[in-house]
Amino acid sequence: MKKRKNHSPEFKAKVALEAIREELTLAELSKKYGVHPTQIGTWKRAAIENMSTAFTRRGAAPEQVSAADVDKLHSKIGQLVVERDFLAEASHRLLGTRGKKW
Repeated sequence: MKKRKNHSPEFKAKVALEAIREELTLAELSKKYGVHPTQIGTWKRAAIENMSTAFTRRGAAPEQVSAADVDKLHSKIGQLVVERDFLAEASHRLLGTRGKKW
C-alpha cells in the first residue's frame, strides 16, 4: 500500500505558480512533478485566493474577536472590579485609612 506524499509549502507554491503562468498544461505539470492534475488545480486556486494576504501590512488587519470572547472578557472585568472595590473597602475598614492618602 502506498503512503501519502506530504509536499512542502515551498513545493506547492512552486507548482501553483507554474500553473498560474499557464506555460504548461495541468497534465504536463502533473507528469513533470508527479502530482495529480486535480491537486495542482486545487493548489492553484488556493494560491490565487490567498494572494492578497501577501500584500497586507503587518498589524494592519487585527485578528477577528468573537462576540463570545468579548462577553467573556466583559464579565471577567466586572468580576475584577467588584473584587477590587470589596478589597478596597475591607482594607479601609481594617486600617482606618478612609479618605486618607498613604
